[in-house]
Amino acid sequence: MNFDDISLVNNEAIHHFELEINGQLAFIDYKRKDNKIYLIHTEVPETLRGTGAAEAIVNKAFHFIREHQLKLVPLCSYVQVYLKRHPEWNRLLA
Repeated sequence: MNFDDISLVNNEAIHHFELEINGQLAFIDYKRKDNKIYLIHTEVPETLRGTGAAEAIVNKAFHFIREHQLKLVPLCSYVQVYLKRHPEWNRLLA
């Protein structure tokens, strides 16, 4: 599945980064304090599991964090695993 054409939505009202994929919503729950962003939980609908949706939303969130010059605090276990696989993003860590 190709996620390049799907834009990340920063739903600040409920502290979610969101990707709408085939009418379904994948999200990362976050909290922001000053220049730090805490990624708390990644949720992907059952029907999208194994498609790369979780990896896509984390990657897009990291690009958002970098572009907004924020520091990452990865509380979500999936985000921590993603960082182990992609150490080039460790520069975002608080």
